[in-house]
Amino acid sequence: MNATVNIDASPSNSMTMNAANLHQEISLLKAELDQKDLLVQQLSEELFRLVKGNAAFLPNPEIHGQHTEEMRLLADKLSGVEKQLIASQAIIQERDREAVELRQTIQEMSDRNRMLEQVVQELPNIYRAKFAERIVPIKQKIEALQKENRQLHIELQSLSFRLSGRTRRPNTQQRLELPRVMPA
Repeated sequence: MNATVNIDASPSNSMTMNAANLHQEISLLKAELDQKDLLVQQLSEELFRLVKGNAAFLPNPEIHGQHTEEMRLLADKLSGVEKQLIASQAIIQERDREAVELRQTIQEMSDRNRMLEQVVQELPNIYRAKFAERIVPIKQKIEALQKENRQLHIELQSLSFRLSGRTRRPNTQQRLELPRVMPA
């Protein structure tokens, strides 16, 4: 926009000049736009002619058939891989389930093992206690038998002493008294 402003001119005169300049610039811009549109049209037509005339841009039915066959083969392979993936996931899930069961079994066996180890460690004490309980009556019986044995030994010595005294006196008739054995 090249507008010359006249300072001495009246405001209505300067507006007329600005409007005329603007009108001229709009006309120039429209002309440039029309020229660019024409160039775009010409380029489009030229590009269409090049594509239409060049067989490389057109799809080749033979190559298209090969691509279709390759796509079908790839789709089949993909389907096979998806089936293998699903089967593998099922196997993994089954193994995960088995692993969980085995972990539970291991935990149960570990708990049982700890319990058995504790019982084995306590067994000597349990057997000592049971043995001590069973030995008490036997010890009492042994002590009673030993006491009775000592008593009988004392009586035997006493009797032996009496007998030895009587053998020195053959004329005396005394009756020998044997100790009485009490039933146990």
